[in-house]
Amino acid sequence: MSEPKPPTPTPAGDTYKGWVFKWTNYIKGYQRRWFVLSNGLLSYYRTQAEMGHTCRGTINLATATITVDDACNFVISNGGAQTYHLKASCEVERQRWITALELAKAKAARMQAESDDSGDDFSHSSAPVAPGQGGGSQNSEVQTALRTLGSKVEDLSTCNDLISKHGSALQRSLSELDSLRLTGEAGDKIRQVTERATLFRITSNAMINACRDFLNLAQAHSKKLQKALQAEREQRVRLEETLEQLAKQHNHLERAFRGASQANATADNKGAARPGKGEASDEEDDNEFFDAVEEAPEFTTVPADPHFHKRSSSNISGFNSEMCPDDQSLNEEPLAINPESPSQELVPLKERRKRIPDKPNYSLNLWSIMKNCIGKELSKIPMPVNFNEPISMLQRLSEDLEYHELLDKAGKCQSSLEQMCYVAAFSVSSYSTTVHRTGKPFNPLLGETYELDRRRESGYRSLCEQVSHHPPAAAHHVISDRGWTLRQEITVASKFRGKYLSIMPLGTIHAIFEKGNHHYTWKKVTTTVHNIIVGKLWIDQSGEIDVVNHTTGDRCHLKFAPYSYFSRDVARKVTGVVMDKDGKAHYVLSGTWDEKMEFSRVMQSSRGGENGTEGKQKTVYQTLKAREVWRRNPLPDGAETMYYFTALALTLNESEEGMAPTDSRRRPDQRLMEEGRWEEANAEKQRLEEKQRSVRREREREAASQRTSSQSDETVDEDSLTDPSLKSSPYDNYQALWFESCEDQITGEQIHLYKGGYWEAKDHGSWEGCQDIY
Repeated sequence: MSEPKPPTPTPAGDTYKGWVFKWTNYIKGYQRRWFVLSNGLLSYYRTQAEMGHTCRGTINLATATITVDDACNFVISNGGAQTYHLKASCEVERQRWITALELAKAKAARMQAESDDSGDDFSHSSAPVAPGQGGGSQNSEVQTALRTLGSKVEDLSTCNDLISKHGSALQRSLSELDSLRLTGEAGDKIRQVTERATLFRITSNAMINACRDFLNLAQAHSKKLQKALQAEREQRVRLEETLEQLAKQHNHLERAFRGASQANATADNKGAARPGKGEASDEEDDNEFFDAVEEAPEFTTVPADPHFHKRSSSNISGFNSEMCPDDQSLNEEPLAINPESPSQELVPLKERRKRIPDKPNYSLNLWSIMKNCIGKELSKIPMPVNFNEPISMLQRLSEDLEYHELLDKAGKCQSSLEQMCYVAAFSVSSYSTTVHRTGKPFNPLLGETYELDRRRESGYRSLCEQVSHHPPAAAHHVISDRGWTLRQEITVASKFRGKYLSIMPLGTIHAIFEKGNHHYTWKKVTTTVHNIIVGKLWIDQSGEIDVVNHTTGDRCHLKFAPYSYFSRDVARKVTGVVMDKDGKAHYVLSGTWDEKMEFSRVMQSSRGGENGTEGKQKTVYQTLKAREVWRRNPLPDGAETMYYFTALALTLNESEEGMAPTDSRRRPDQRLMEEGRWEEANAEKQRLEEKQRSVRREREREAASQRTSSQSDETVDEDSLTDPSLKSSPYDNYQALWFESCEDQITGEQIHLYKGGYWEAKDHGSWEGCQDIY
């Protein structure tokens, strides 16, 4: 074995963990896997990181057989259905595993033998739940407590038997000494010791009887608890089935209602929807995120000769080859950066904070909230702050600038194709902050703003404003002194479907570079939060992105592979190809959205082989050695207690001088949550939402009054003002303060562009135009 010696497995209480080689097949042979022995179950994973969401297999040791083949090999089988051929790195490690497995098997068999018929039915009807899986975590905890209790009581009973045995032997020895004829002080000492031994024996017998009673009582309650657990499990399964059925019924009703509404629509409703920012399609909403069979890749890459030379264009092995046009410089150089002027090192003027108060551990009844949320948009559900993280959606958008240096480097590139690699990596990097972030950002209030001024540190200024509330839309504008501008307007469409939550960002992101006037656009992929009701929350990103350079016609197609239990690829995989306007590939991108991205220069491309079951030919790219273009920054120390915030996220809610009155940092409920005062934060959140609703009703009345005065032939009664169907843009005269509505010249979408004036108002401290939203 060429692999390094795995670490020695370490016991942790009743749990035993470690690396063991497992036989897979005749092609791959033995492969290293992470095994976990806990509660009589032996489970294995490909890596330690999979323990949170994916178990590759589990064997119940209560009915398993353990055999030893040779010095390092051993076999575990449960009678034919499952058999693990395992190999330890040395004989000592193998003996440790054998000892731990035998002890765990004995405990599991003893617990199974002691349970009654109902208990047996329970343990067989419940599939073994591997450690790290959320489906039966509560049952597993109770079962672990019962097994531990029984084991400790048996140990205590054994100790009592030994005390009784040795106490009797001591009594006999003292009686023999007492029968001897001893005079004087020795006789008195022996009688004194005999009396103490008698008292010790009486006390021991009393303790033995009490322990026996306790054991009988514990066994009786154990059976009752097993029956109660079985009933709870069945009730939970019925609840999940009912919840899923309700979600499907609601979806069908919603689709039927939309179809009827569209059939009755008139020309007066033409302004109600903004182009390019409508809701996601029903077909997309109705999709269930089940584990899919692993898809065949659209292309494959093979190493190319670094000293590749131009060959004839003859047909080789039936493949049609295309030569890379950049064959003048086919060495393995990194992406070229134009060294026009050395960048000046900017020293931060302010020490940013590195910690926030730890997240409190408050319990919450999830079902009492979620049962009223099926089918609703997430932005319309009144959620307590227990589900939030102490930043707003505007601040979350600003987190896209975590890796702004990718755009700095892109602005210096000489080639547009090389620049595309950096822009594509930047579009992927924005998802790296979401891998552990299961909290929901605060929904911004209408008119809320957020500024991120990092001009002295990083050369850019960022401004966000909530420009619409229904649907919620935020406009974002970033200007950098290093030659680029970033702007976006994102509308979030989110649906709760019982088992998972789908978040579909709608809108286009623009990146414009001064050098060459290159204009790039792309969209965001779908974010899915799994295990909403039962289990540990985890996040997945899936979909496809087209990064387009509208100046040159270059394009990069990125594919975010959805998680699949059957996939052999690395989780969270992203692949992409950079092509020119003629469709010729120049670079291949690969990596994961939570860790890193690499690029490889394409030397030659060819068609060959079949892609999956469709019979399509896939492209084979000959590439040079991959080079890293982006890597995620490590999380700060203690991030798990600070909502898994990055170093940038920890500073987003830090108070600064000269902020606008509408800045998210001034939001009181968000500040109270950050300080750990969640009850006060919930009360403040309700106050702010009610204030926003009352302001909107007043604004709608004013808009309706203006409409009736300008059109004397129309009348609006009081009841019509409360009709939800009338609450759309024609009855709301709200206009953003720092952004203006216009049509995008590139995409044709109706968007909000920054009209200027914010930073000048900050310099003068003039905020007269800001509303009192807090």
